[in-house]
Formats: sequence, structure tokens, C-alpha cells
Amino acid sequence: MMHRFLTGGESHGPALTLIIEGIPASLPLPTDAINADLVRRQGGYGRGGRMRIEKDAVEVTGGVQDGLTTGGPIVFRIENRDYANQQKRAQPRITAPRPGHADLVGATKYGLPDMRIALERSSARETAARVAAGAVARALLAQFGIQVGSYVESVGDAQATIPDVDYAALQAAAEASEMRCPDPAATVEMKARVDHARRTGNTLGGIFLVWATGLPVGLGSYVHYDRRLDGQLAGAVMSIQAIKGVEIGSAFANALREGRDVHDQIYAGAAGPVRHTNRSGGLEGGVTTGEPLLVRAAMKPISTTINPLTTVDMATGQETPTTYQRSDFCAVPAAAVVGEAMVAWVLADALHAKLGGDSLAEMLARWPLPRIPHFDPLPVE
Repeated sequence: MMHRFLTGGESHGPALTLIIEGIPASLPLPTDAINADLVRRQGGYGRGGRMRIEKDAVEVTGGVQDGLTTGGPIVFRIENRDYANQQKRAQPRITAPRPGHADLVGATKYGLPDMRIALERSSARETAARVAAGAVARALLAQFGIQVGSYVESVGDAQATIPDVDYAALQAAAEASEMRCPDPAATVEMKARVDHARRTGNTLGGIFLVWATGLPVGLGSYVHYDRRLDGQLAGAVMSIQAIKGVEIGSAFANALREGRDVHDQIYAGAAGPVRHTNRSGGLEGGVTTGEPLLVRAAMKPISTTINPLTTVDMATGQETPTTYQRSDFCAVPAAAVVGEAMVAWVLADALHAKLGGDSLAEMLARWPLPRIPHFDPLPVE
């Protein structure tokens, strides 16, 4: 692993801190591009009241000089503007865990007397720092013509019909949609589902797809389990709060088909081998094929609902209804942006591992990667 990032801070603490290691020197890193991704994470129909308070932006405190990375650890600070409001309010101890959250398991694991301590760190507020890390990775990938984007395929039972256009057009259509969905009719249906959830005190999940184009053949490895790119991508995306399922390409649909209807056959092309399908999602044997990478993720409905759920107050041992905490009604559009960040992070690490180098110039000198090798004809017996 060439790159690593660590996040620190609590949901309602003073700030989130992000430390990034391994990024090569001399990479242009304008903060406005990072902040633009932070704004995208805060958007989407169905977000809660906190998004009207937070105005996320990074403060660079290390690793960047005159807009270029230095090769040292990059350090960002993202202020929590809601911190001042929280300081003015009494914060009673939480002893009744909310189903679907880390309250009970966290308090049990760490022996915490107040479940608020667990929920503060396990909160999805931490994903703001992940998006900043992903923006750095995206800046590195862009130097090599690699693009990463996403769109929402479904919210609840509202399913999009994705038009057969290129990914740049899909991205533009997604960014123009409040649901980050490139299908206008589905956007209307999704918003209606969110409105119904809001009226009934409920929440919704959904499915989003992250894509990457411009990838070369050969990122990742089949040699060891922890170097397989599909495993790294699945782990990174699954680590996002509320993500409960990840597939590469059309994996679950492929499982219901026969082999000849699944595998991407290889044909002779003018410039080398070509494929007419991409059911593998751009990976074979844990290695990129050069086709677009497709990573799909399923997000469960947000666990905090206005209508209470049944729990147990651990201070009394008695069943009790949950107490509502301010929350989103649907965060699938925002989760797609976080998914982009995690996919970009894994791909940037794999690219750097393939090319090596301590500076951007060293990496670029080794690009582009060689095409598929030519084999001499086998001798005739």
C-alpha cells in the first residue's frame, strides 16, 4: 500500500482532522476543487437540517506549499460549525441504544458509560474527511486521464432507467438532478418517495454506481489476496457507513446466468484485443482490464427514524422507544459522492504502486503503461 489516510474527530466536536501519507511531490492541489467535492457531499434531496449549518471547507495545515504537494504528510482540518450550537445545549447521557447504529456495540466493546461517545465517532459526519482524501486521489488520477464519477440507480423502490450514453454525459445529468440520478423521470419518483418517508417519519436507502474511465490494463494483482483490486474496492466502499452490499459489474445478475452469457469475450481489433461487453465491471482476476470500472453499492435506510423503534434502556433494563435525533431522510445521493472518494483513493494507490516514484514527474515519465504484449507465433511441430 503506497497511500494511507487517517481521520480524527467527532461528529459534534470542534473539527475533523485528516492526515494523508504517500502522495507524490509536486501534485497541483487547488483547495477549491476539494471544497467543491465537499459541497457535493452535503447536497441531495432528503438531507437533514445540519446541512444548512455546515459549510464544509478544508484548511490546509501541512504537506502543501504554493498549491503543490511536498511529498510529506498532507494535513487538512474541516471545521464543524455545529459545534458552537452543541456547546450551548445540555447533553444528557444516552443509555438507550438506537437500533441500526453503533451505540450498543460501541458501548459494549469499549466499556463506555455514555453511548453518546460511541455515536459521536461512528457518525457518518466522518465521511467529510474521506471525501477530502478522495479529492486528493482524484487530482492525482486526473494527471493520467483517469476520471471517477457516480450516479444513483434507485431510492426505495423507485428505479432509474439509465440512458445508453457515455459516462461524461451521465455525470452531467446526475449533477443536474437533486437525487444525483441521470433519469429525470426516476428523479421525480425518487423525490416523491423521500417526501412520503418524511411525512410518515421514515427513511429510505438505495443503490448507487461508481464508475472510473481511462484506466490502463494491469492495476492490481492476482498474486496475493490483499493485492486483488476487487477486494480492495469492495472493502473500501463497504466501509462507508450504512453500506451493506457491494458488487463489481453486474455480479449478482451474472450469478443467475450461464457462463457463455456472462464472460466478456475477446475479439481481434485493429489496435489489439477488444471486448464488446463489460459484464466483469472492468476487473478480471483482481486486475483492471482497461474497460470502465463499475462498482455498485447498496445503502440501507438511515437508522434514525422520527417514528420510534423499540430498544432497551441499559440503565433500567426496561424496553423503551427510541428518542429521535436530528437526521437525514435519505442520504443515497451523498453516499454516492463518498463512494467516488473511496474508489478514487483505491485506484490512485494502485496506480502509484504500478508506476512508483516520489514525485509526479517520476510517475508521468513512466506513463503510458505498455499495451498488451505481442507474442511470437508458436513453433509448428
